[in-house]
Amino acid sequence: MREIPGPPDGSDGIGAAGGLHTYQLRLHERYGPVVRFQLPGELTAVSVADPVLLEATAAVDERPDQLFEFLAPLCEAGNLQTLPAAEHRPLRRALLSVLAGRRSHEAHFDGFTALTVDLADRWARRAADGPVELQQDLSELSLRMICQYALGGGIEDPARVVNAFETVLTGYLGRQYERGEDLARAERAERALAYLREVVDGVLARGDSDLVAALVKEGLGPVRVRDTVLMIMLAAHHTTGVAVSWTLHLLAGHPGPAARVAAELDEVLGDRAAPAYADLRRLRHLDMALKESMRLYPPGPYGARETTEDLTLGDYHVPAGTTIFYPFWAVHLNPRYWPDPRAFIPERFTAAEQARRPRYAFIPFGLGPRGCEGAALAMVEAELVLAVLLKRFRFEPVAGHRVVPVERFVLWAEHDIRLRLTPRQSS
Repeated sequence: MREIPGPPDGSDGIGAAGGLHTYQLRLHERYGPVVRFQLPGELTAVSVADPVLLEATAAVDERPDQLFEFLAPLCEAGNLQTLPAAEHRPLRRALLSVLAGRRSHEAHFDGFTALTVDLADRWARRAADGPVELQQDLSELSLRMICQYALGGGIEDPARVVNAFETVLTGYLGRQYERGEDLARAERAERALAYLREVVDGVLARGDSDLVAALVKEGLGPVRVRDTVLMIMLAAHHTTGVAVSWTLHLLAGHPGPAARVAAELDEVLGDRAAPAYADLRRLRHLDMALKESMRLYPPGPYGARETTEDLTLGDYHVPAGTTIFYPFWAVHLNPRYWPDPRAFIPERFTAAEQARRPRYAFIPFGLGPRGCEGAALAMVEAELVLAVLLKRFRFEPVAGHRVVPVERFVLWAEHDIRLRLTPRQSS
């Protein structure tokens, strides 16, 4: 382990860098594709930013408790993010049975479309009042979608739920990097978590959820079911909402790709305001723009595993019990596989270009047995939302508004993403 390059011992640099997401970029820019560094709490980890070397870790199904400790307060039946592999597998099987079915995606597509058109109508009414703030509204939309899809219906106040999740994550994630305790912030986080549990209890009381039925069928008890629903609501609304937000932000600043997406939408949809499910596969420019935005701003900026046996990573020996860090952002910006890595070039995702790259060069939803169970559903939702909004509006940046990515469990824009929108005429 001492042969692996890395900074001097100590994890103070994480807070100074603004979080693990930016700290990882700096580490790999300075030390190369394999880096040893120290996490809070004296935990030494090995971070791997080379997609070929990641192959050796892809089958690992254990997670380090300490790294995901900030999520433990959300789970009364044990931290779902760090369940042992034997407990995790039946939970994953239940989630995939609900979230990954193509027929189910198609069956819910009209409902998703109605929710998206409703948001577009509201934006059209507000456009004259000034710029739209994307993250809040799109996170609310994603929350409505996952509740309709997997939880049997809507929730009364999605805006409050989104804000409560933000309060919880800000409060508990901050404890990872900051010394001392901010009592006021901790109290706000505890109140927000209590409210979220009340919301989930209301979902469970209805008793008409496909997700809950699948979890009960796998033998999960009531507390673990509630924990799982809470975490699904967190992950599903946050990741899809921010992925769409970052895509609109990038297209607003790049007129060429935006024009190609708009022309494609006009060609495929004609006078229709929204795509049918079968249309999504024909929206190649939109698909490439979404994937390129998730490369530049991966919704989840990092992941981690704990090795159960010795591994060889290039020239380095990594013993069993080591925390392996997946710096998704650094992988996506690795110049060996992504020339001019910070440029927005959707054509990187043509079929020919993708075939030239290693399998794990692009991992926005993670990899292996802990990869995101809702990845396919998230892509359907994101492409639908983008198609509806970009068919209807032209988006432009707001002068002077800085968009700064920060770590909030996902890669969030610190002061939201503000864009001006105007109606567009189909050609």
